[in-house]
Amino acid sequence: MAGFAPQLRIPAIYMRGGTSKGTFLRKDDLPEAAREPGPVRDALLMRLVGSPDPYAKHTDGMGGATSSTSKVVIVSASESPDHDVDYLFGQVAIDKAFVDWSGNCGNLSSAVGPFAIESGLIPPERIPADGEVEVRIWQANIEKTIVARVPIQDGQVQESGDFELDGVAFPAAEIGLAFKDPADGEGRMFPTGQVVDELEVPEEVVSGGRIQATLINAGIPTIFVRAADLGYDGTELQDDINSDPATLDRLETLRAHGALKMGLISRLEEAANRQHTPKLAFVASPRGYRASSGKQIDEGDIDLLVRAMSMGKLHHAMMGTAAVAIGVAAAVPGTLVSQAAGGDEGRSSVVFGHPSGTLRVGARVEQLDGEWTATEATMSRSARILMEGKVRVPADVLDS
Repeated sequence: MAGFAPQLRIPAIYMRGGTSKGTFLRKDDLPEAAREPGPVRDALLMRLVGSPDPYAKHTDGMGGATSSTSKVVIVSASESPDHDVDYLFGQVAIDKAFVDWSGNCGNLSSAVGPFAIESGLIPPERIPADGEVEVRIWQANIEKTIVARVPIQDGQVQESGDFELDGVAFPAAEIGLAFKDPADGEGRMFPTGQVVDELEVPEEVVSGGRIQATLINAGIPTIFVRAADLGYDGTELQDDINSDPATLDRLETLRAHGALKMGLISRLEEAANRQHTPKLAFVASPRGYRASSGKQIDEGDIDLLVRAMSMGKLHHAMMGTAAVAIGVAAAVPGTLVSQAAGGDEGRSSVVFGHPSGTLRVGARVEQLDGEWTATEATMSRSARILMEGKVRVPADVLDS
């Protein structure tokens, strides 16, 4: 009878960050073969999460079978003297065998600072008895700086508090995030040079085969369209979209055409293996609605409505990186986002309504030689350690 190798035991912390959660790992704790990019690392992380799972349940792994919970984070001491830690994010597909490394997770960004402190990656002399620690994070996927302000109480990360975040059931301590120079990658913030483009799409996407869109690289590459152009009013909840496979196919087709226009893919077929980016969101002017929790959101509570797709499904709240894109786009006159927020003048901050409630995001932008750029986007999140210990993964995964 053939023998079987025992499971690997890898130190890990399972954390909630914003409205997402995932498994956090120190790079140095990974098996040596999985410390560098490649098929071994991807195979290890997919097995950890429980993917690919044809049943889409993640019963045999740490994942939660949604785009918000099928996530992994690798953190290490930074190689840059201007940063404390390097943070790498992996979005693990649920029923397919791949890990998407093309973008960041803004929600889990809020948990990186607390994880770094808890894991001993921040020198003890930097941590006050009470106050806050500024953790400078290098986001390795998109090569950008994130500054997290982590509250400290009695020399420990403060996790409990009274900060309420729609999409999270319980209050916690507030963590401030500043995304520096959030335009993604080295390309232009508006990759076509226009704040509004016209996309040519199949007739089954929209009658007439044309739809206006704002294509922006900020926080994460995002395609914004008007909800009305898709036949929506912007108050939709998850079941309104996710229960209809034909609707999901229609929106994915639109996303693929936007990705092609942004230059992120060279053929439409490539979008299937680039699910994490770009995001697709639809916007509308304010109106009242009842959030998924039952909370009533009044028209006067918000500046605009936004619904966003993530990994092929309508997100239950809002991705943090997409919130950055919303804030930046709202600050630029003429975008579909600033139009939905009440005019073309641009705004330094907006409160937008999402399926779970509301969120405020701010941004600073400037125009130089006719090109728009973003210098900073800010928002508040919260984070909490849910479990710590060692995650077990079958050892034969390293033979992949």
